[in-house]
Amino acid sequence: MVVTFDKEYLSELYYDGKCKNKKHRYQPEIIKRYKQRIDTLNDASCIEALYRIHSLNYEVLSGDKAGVSSIRVNDQYRIEFLVSQEADGKALLTICNIIELSNHYKK
Repeated sequence: MVVTFDKEYLSELYYDGKCKNKKHRYQPEIIKRYKQRIDTLNDASCIEALYRIHSLNYEVLSGDKAGVSSIRVNDQYRIEFLVSQEADGKALLTICNIIELSNHYKK
């Protein structure tokens, strides 16, 4: 699969381990796990392979986030991404967001 980043700060976190914008600060352990998860997405042969890795908690979201998929970084954070197909049949993943689960599940 091919991973691209929707926002600059997501790319900076992956390649540099930090981002210029101080708004997007994360603990070193979160950044380390984020990088590992992006590497896992890059190494996966297909979307179906993500279902087999139970620690990812891969899911396709519904409701107002229909069409968006997500995996867990840890219990508090998840990565949201869009899945599309490239011409050569490979899946193209566009990383959209790092979401704090506590914000997502507020009542």
